[in-house]
Amino acid sequence: MTDPTETFLAFSEKLADSSRALLLSAAAEAPRVDLKQDASFVTATDRAVEARLREQIRAAFPDHGIMGEEHGSERLDAEFVWVLDPIDGTAAWVAGIPVYGTLISLAHGGKPLLGVIDLPATAERLTGISGRGAWHNGKPIRCRKGTALSDAYMTSSNPRFVPEADRAPFARLDAAVQFTQYGGSCYSYACLARGRTDLAVDAGFDAYDLFAPTAIIEGAGGIVTDWEGQPLDLGWQGRVIAAGDRALHAAALERLGPRISG
Repeated sequence: MTDPTETFLAFSEKLADSSRALLLSAAAEAPRVDLKQDASFVTATDRAVEARLREQIRAAFPDHGIMGEEHGSERLDAEFVWVLDPIDGTAAWVAGIPVYGTLISLAHGGKPLLGVIDLPATAERLTGISGRGAWHNGKPIRCRKGTALSDAYMTSSNPRFVPEADRAPFARLDAAVQFTQYGGSCYSYACLARGRTDLAVDAGFDAYDLFAPTAIIEGAGGIVTDWEGQPLDLGWQGRVIAAGDRALHAAALERLGPRISG
């Protein structure tokens, strides 16, 4: 049986072309912002982009499932499920800070198979197939290797969204690395896949925030798990740690774990 992964990846780039066109068209005007129950931003453009992508998926692959941030889930028990975040970094999008992007992923058997991070403001696109390769504007990329924890450059999202119970372990890790950069949205995960940073650690996330970056980082030779070292699946929510190097990942996990007295 022919492996359809390359066909799926080509289709995911067509989806990214659609989302980029909509985002660039909408970028000229300041959007009206609504607040969701979790106090995060959403705009009409978020909803319009996801609706357009879902239309294209249903037309091309009617037997596939879809999980999206704005319009819910359908057929999550399907063999293949598309996982969509129409604007990752909506607050950055609203402010005109160019770190927002569209995240498109295809899960197979509940695990990330391939992903796209499309960054329209900077005309960048990262693609990846888990365990097989990753690309930045068509050129192969690899994660950075061999960095010690004390020398690591870490990224993290807005600390406001980190649950109270997760702040103490995160603070232990933050104190152990060389530097932590906050607020880069999906661009931070793109930088990790390109070998520009070493760690990305967050909490309070959902599958649609991480499936595309996971496939790309794993394609670039990195590793992505929860804070217990378990892989992500469609039911995952909460805490994530991504690293370019497995030894660094293990060292960071140890810092995030329960502190042993004595």
